[in-house]
Amino acid sequence: MSSNKVLNIDGERISGQDVRNQNVTAVAAISNIVKTSLGPIGLDKMLVDNIGDVTITNDGATILKLLEVEHPAAKVLVQLADLQDQEVGDGTTSVVILAAELLKRANELVQRKIHPTVIISGYRIACTEAIKYINDCLSVKVETLPKDYIINIARTSMSSKIIGDDSEFFSKMVVEAMNRVKTIDYKGDVKYPINAVNILKAHGKSAKESVLVEGYALNCTVASEGMPKKITNAKIAFLDFNLQKTKMKLGQKVVVTNVNDLEAIRDRENDIVKERIQLILASGANVILTTKGIDDLCLKYFVEAGAMAVRRCKKEDLKRIAKACGGSVHVTLSNLEGEESFDPTTLGTCEEVVQERIADDELILVKNSNKKSASIILRGAGSVMLDEMERSIHDSLCIVKRTLESGSIVPGGGAVESGLSIYLDNFAATMGSRKQLAISEFAESLLIIPKQLAVNAALDATDLVAKLRSYHHVAQTDQTKKSYSYSGLDLYNGKVKNNIEAGVLEPSIAKIKCIKFATEAAITILRIDDMITLNPKEQQQDDGHGH
Repeated sequence: MSSNKVLNIDGERISGQDVRNQNVTAVAAISNIVKTSLGPIGLDKMLVDNIGDVTITNDGATILKLLEVEHPAAKVLVQLADLQDQEVGDGTTSVVILAAELLKRANELVQRKIHPTVIISGYRIACTEAIKYINDCLSVKVETLPKDYIINIARTSMSSKIIGDDSEFFSKMVVEAMNRVKTIDYKGDVKYPINAVNILKAHGKSAKESVLVEGYALNCTVASEGMPKKITNAKIAFLDFNLQKTKMKLGQKVVVTNVNDLEAIRDRENDIVKERIQLILASGANVILTTKGIDDLCLKYFVEAGAMAVRRCKKEDLKRIAKACGGSVHVTLSNLEGEESFDPTTLGTCEEVVQERIADDELILVKNSNKKSASIILRGAGSVMLDEMERSIHDSLCIVKRTLESGSIVPGGGAVESGLSIYLDNFAATMGSRKQLAISEFAESLLIIPKQLAVNAALDATDLVAKLRSYHHVAQTDQTKKSYSYSGLDLYNGKVKNNIEAGVLEPSIAKIKCIKFATEAAITILRIDDMITLNPKEQQQDDGHGH
């Protein structure tokens, strides 16, 4: 602490090895939390927040979001998982475990007097080589696979989740939903927007009774019983304002001398509303969706016109439907000149809007055969279960999207990591510098994934991983046994098998990003060699006043 005396820092400073040890401990703690939730036989975590809300999940990103992490180095890992969740949507747990392992091994190297900069450049080289190797030797083009490969991809991403037992059923649903929302953008690329699939949750019934609905489902009902429940060839107006009797602004005074004038003012108030609604109906709209309220007076006009009005829709739902039906959302009726008008070109069109009873709830479906939208209505016992189902479905949708857009996959079940570890080990031997050590540690670190998979499945990890490595070694030395490089773990039977044939698949991009992000995070934390914590300011001022 003597340096503080010279510097007079108001706070404490930890530097050198102490900081590294602290950071590694913090990161390892985070990784230990999510570790056991990896893989098809992973366990779940139950998180209770300060108001007593319970979340049960094994989605790495969700677990880390809900943890209130204080330590700055551990925060890097949390952001990392979040990044993986945004970029790929799945594989959050593996990223964190890998990053923590890389760091731990780097720290051991530093203690053996190898400079962090050497380790960092070694890790960078290893990362680049690993990605190159995945692209050249391990990834498989989708065209060469049997037709149902995409269902297997969805199943692999669900295998560790709550819906793993019904993965057959849900993976078909996810793939179908994704195929419905397929769009081709102006460059001619095929895109699969995740947002176009709306996920609604309804309590009751079993998970198997979830349904895929063609069209966009809204969790609302028509505003009045007198309205039609089904409108074909609908023209939809999207409003983002209140439809109710116009009141005068606050602070305006009207001095009425004649009683009859009062009536006239009231009538005029009613007429303003009527004119507004006439404007909307005159444009040809027969379905009106608004995010705000509609009062009884307005409902009367809609019922008379035989239109369908829905109030209190969610804003994001409104925007998505407007996008799907080719309309736009109105925030006000005033046009640029300040007069009230309603432009018919802003209406969305669709084949039918219908209120259907699904489960115990009434839903409004916006159906369109040409415009792509799909909704999944999940059923389940309780809200905790439904939330977790929604997270699992979201992960699967992301994975299917990534696979369809990128078009290449790799075998799952620890195959990639084991292959890379053998390859990088051999590659390290060719380096004539200290980086050799860093690269072989990187190779060792990758094995944490298959090891952890085996441990979670209650199998002998050391034995299984050794077997797995021997297969990959043969694959890389003997050209005739190329197919051995697809060997991964079969965790249900505790042996090694060809995972491409077994249908345990992941998109290449998920694996590549996973290794990239983990390396980046490890390097970021490894660079730190000094931590200065400043004391908060206010207390000193108080001390100055003798408090």
